[in-house]
Amino acid sequence: MVKNLILGIETSCDDTALGVVDSGGIVLSSVIASQIDIHSNFGGVVPELASRAHEAVIIEVLERVLKEAGLNAQSCGLDAIAVTKGPGLAGSLMVGVAVAKALSLGWRIPLIGVNHLEGHIFALSLEGRLMHFPMAVLVVSGGHTMIVRVNSLGSYEILGETLDDAAGEAFDKVARFMGLGFPGGPEIEKVATNGDPSAIRFPIAKVDRRFDFSFSGPKTAVVNYLRSNPGVSVEDVAASFQASIVETLVAKTMDAAISTNCVSIGLSGGVGANSLLRERLLAAGSVAGLEVVLPAKVNCTDNGAMIAQAGRFRLETFGADDYGLDVEASLRL
Repeated sequence: MVKNLILGIETSCDDTALGVVDSGGIVLSSVIASQIDIHSNFGGVVPELASRAHEAVIIEVLERVLKEAGLNAQSCGLDAIAVTKGPGLAGSLMVGVAVAKALSLGWRIPLIGVNHLEGHIFALSLEGRLMHFPMAVLVVSGGHTMIVRVNSLGSYEILGETLDDAAGEAFDKVARFMGLGFPGGPEIEKVATNGDPSAIRFPIAKVDRRFDFSFSGPKTAVVNYLRSNPGVSVEDVAASFQASIVETLVAKTMDAAISTNCVSIGLSGGVGANSLLRERLLAAGSVAGLEVVLPAKVNCTDNGAMIAQAGRFRLETFGADDYGLDVEASLRL
């Protein structure tokens, strides 16, 4: 049975994000309460502060997202609630799951637990976009960097993943060392616009498995370079580091897609909003004759709409969860 309106709740890390999606994958409303101001002084997310911030704002975000979708808490009008159950920060996840259970019980509508990573994959189908399989999806964010072969919806094969730092995490750490803001990716991208990406050739880590990633070494190389060259152009360092990360991501994604006979490529996750990465992946896909699907930048970062979209698939395919649903901080795809 096709459900009409689904509410998605995403609290896996530091964004309190809720969204309402209809049966065609059209986003009726999406509200995200960022915690950047809370964590920026620390250069990274503080788990205890994140969970407390989720508690403080989630009801306000709920009211806003319902209002924007033309709904209200009294009459509801929703057909189901989907919520991220993992992976992520346990305390943050617990806030979202607890609220989802309460709303499901109060409104008497189904509850669906969603894998955060599957949510990023389903972001590719928002706004009526079609996904053609098999598809190689690069999921790249502050916590995750992996290439997933999507054989069909619900059927996934991890072709490669990071062995240490995720790409977004490497951006954060380099940005912090350079005295830039948090999160690091957008700050480095901003500074890089005035730099020369070919000024410095930072190393690309070699790994045993061809589709795996390692960003710890390149990150350390940038830090060592800055220490040894205190007068270097910050813009050139930012541009060169960004270029090396993007080169690695694009090269491995294309290799994986072609080697496993994929017909299309997808990009999702917060780093998927990086303009250079989007540009280079589109260009590489065009040369290879492969379709490249890019969600809107706002749907690359953590959002409730992608969780609602994945929840619809889970509900229609496997049915609803019971109230024993629990968080799984280390959940695998």
